[in-house]
Amino acid sequence: MTTPAPVREGFHTVTPYLITPSVEALSTFVGQAFGGVETFRAIGSAGGQHVEMRIADSMIMIGGGVRTEPMPMMLHLYVRDVDGVYNRALAAGATSIMEPADQPDGERRAGVKDPFGNQWYMGAPLEKK
Repeated sequence: MTTPAPVREGFHTVTPYLITPSVEALSTFVGQAFGGVETFRAIGSAGGQHVEMRIADSMIMIGGGVRTEPMPMMLHLYVRDVDGVYNRALAAGATSIMEPADQPDGERRAGVKDPFGNQWYMGAPLEKK
């Protein structure tokens, strides 16, 4: 294993960066659906937007602007309440791609697609009986 590189406080070695023409709308969705909190915002010299958001103990970056081609991605979040987060995401404008269900790998999992084409899967370990 390689030695981790130094990172800014609060970040991990790998940080997802979502690209969208609708930075404001996507950051609003992330806040409503997943409890994301904006920690930084900047406008680049070419007018592009950059937003950093914290979801629990992890950071994501959102960037782009009106002339940006979207670059949808798939993310997996560990959450305490899969059903609750799934329902909040639907209320925030997502569509279901997988209703909450217990999986053979020992997790309860669900999936949604946000209005910008990103897929968000959420999971939590099943309680051992």
